[in-house]
Amino acid sequence: MDDMRMSRVAGLDFGTTNSVAAIADDSGGGGPPRLVRLGVDEVFRSALCFWHDEDVRGGLAVEAGPAAIREYLEYPTNSRFLQSFKSVAASPSFDTASVFEKRFRFEELGRLFLDKLVGHAGGALDRLDRLVVGRPVEYAGARPDAALARRRYDAMFAGFAREVHYVFEPLAAAFSYASRLTEAATILVADFGGGTSDFSVVRVGALGAAGRCVPLGHAGIGLAGDRFDQRIVDRLVLPMLGKGGLYRSFDKLLEIPGGYFAEFADWSRLALMRNRRTLGELDRLRRSAVDPQAIARMIAMIENELGFPLYDAVGRLKRSLSERDAADFRFSGAGVEIEAPVTRAEFEAWIAPDIARIAATVDGALANAGVGEGAIDRVFLTGGSSLVPAVRSVFTARFGQDRIIAGGELTSIAHGLALIAQEEAADAWSA
Repeated sequence: MDDMRMSRVAGLDFGTTNSVAAIADDSGGGGPPRLVRLGVDEVFRSALCFWHDEDVRGGLAVEAGPAAIREYLEYPTNSRFLQSFKSVAASPSFDTASVFEKRFRFEELGRLFLDKLVGHAGGALDRLDRLVVGRPVEYAGARPDAALARRRYDAMFAGFAREVHYVFEPLAAAFSYASRLTEAATILVADFGGGTSDFSVVRVGALGAAGRCVPLGHAGIGLAGDRFDQRIVDRLVLPMLGKGGLYRSFDKLLEIPGGYFAEFADWSRLALMRNRRTLGELDRLRRSAVDPQAIARMIAMIENELGFPLYDAVGRLKRSLSERDAADFRFSGAGVEIEAPVTRAEFEAWIAPDIARIAATVDGALANAGVGEGAIDRVFLTGGSSLVPAVRSVFTARFGQDRIIAGGELTSIAHGLALIAQEEAADAWSA
């Protein structure tokens, strides 16, 4: 960097559900990082919407964030709405997404999203000298390939700044929390996003100490809020769409293959089911199904692009159950009418296997750091899914309520990434 001028640095939390950016000047000379307003808010939905427009080069227009949601809500059947696409970043099985007559690689989707996010920043993210991007400790997916995700990220962020670095998301959250600490402490940071749950153990030195944050160990698992969503869809929605049903094959009755239902419950793949091949397979399945109307309802939901309103209904239920002991799930569309009471106890039973795996990953982070539970002075919970009571109970049961700190659930990572971007040797923190 040019030592004769103040350099512009930024942190970007490119999240599965939401993305947030923070801008700063290097070496802290321009003061603490500040969140970037991205259109109407500082939190930008990680979503894309495509639609045909003959006035646009190539005939296909695209928007991201809140503008993508608005476009989809105005013209749902004439658009393609993609969300949670970060979930396939490390997936070797993901090649391209079919959007109308075009196909897009992950890095192309990412670049379109990034260009729109920058456009909505009103110039705040232009001409950056250094960008620090968050990445999960463990990527989402059955067999995630971190090297593949890195290549895709490199292509996505190429040319966006003079320097680009990648840092574990919980480590960035640790930097954010440490900026509020006035004493030395060993902290466990738990970051719960849409696709991943990640943990870092960090030793924070005394106020003013050089190299104040020292990472001791990390662990992560590729499940979080989106997996909880899948459990809700599996219990309340998929039985109405044919899951568990039968179809006729010659003189046999066979169970309908589960792959269609797994894709439907995955926000990153649901919209991609609206293609000729998949819809043709489902229509053939409908004709041989014992309950053809159930498969017809699935087809109608896919054709009518109802992924976002379903996601919205699931999100409302999760938020309600985080605050109350019971709530109603309500969804209506394409001939599917669902109204079902759900208790918090029922929901927690559905996600119990996921909570157990998350708890085991916390054990892994402590083991990787070489510390026991008693060595942890503070536990900092961040990310939207940290608000789920069953998630919080993993930590209150082990560490006690008095050691639990929360806050900045959607913004702490971006703030911490920008703090790291201000470090003279930001690459020392790179994952």
